Amino acid sequence: MSEVRLKHQRITEVLAKEIRSGRRPPGEQLPGEHALAQRFGVSRTTVRAALAELSEAGLIATRTGKGSYVLFDGRPLDDRLGWARALATQGIDTRVRTVAVRGVREEPLAAELGLPEPEFVCVERTRELVADDVVVSYERSFLPPVPGIRELPERGLEADSLTDVMGRAGLRPDHGEQRLGGRRIDAREAELLRRSPGDWFLDARRTSRAADDSFVEHVVSLLDPEHFRLTVEFG
Repeated sequence: MSEVRLKHQRITEVLAKEIRSGRRPPGEQLPGEHALAQRFGVSRTTVRAALAELSEAGLIATRTGKGSYVLFDGRPLDDRLGWARALATQGIDTRVRTVAVRGVREEPLAAELGLPEPEFVCVERTRELVADDVVVSYERSFLPPVPGIRELPERGLEADSLTDVMGRAGLRPDHGEQRLGGRRIDAREAELLRRSPGDWFLDARRTSRAADDSFVEHVVSLLDPEHFRLTVEFG
């Protein structure tokens, strides 16, 4: 085992212990790479490796300080963790209902994403606030039919987190883009969201890719504008 690997593990273990013990409460921002490198006496490359592992474990969410992120009731959410985990870090108790898991053929989406094959596995879910019994989102996740994902239409999600299932299948988001618009919901969407046809919802579309730029996921989300908004950082 290399010295760099040993240093990386040491940093990961120390920071993980601080987070799990409550010394660093949910939502607290970690020191920057430079500060952590000075604290542990290592290079920033080693710090990045430790932060990547903490992020993979769902203990932290990292962003560059530029870009966009979702707010729920004014609180920032990093949805790269998955909605359930991102909401839970803010103490928001939600319940997820899987509407459908099926294989689909979407040629326009494949063309938009620059993919050679139009085959996807589509996971449809709604999310509601446990305390208020209010549905706040309807999400469709389009995934590549790789091993571990293509079996989902037959196997189902059961109690598994979709983010965890994707991780086990080797689908790990590294970068991508997110777009936000708004539109009126149709009759089927209104039924799932327990609203009226024509009600206005935010329409968020996020495409995630791996470090090698391969396709990971395309998510179309209808978000209740009474709870969600998108904030953009710049400069």
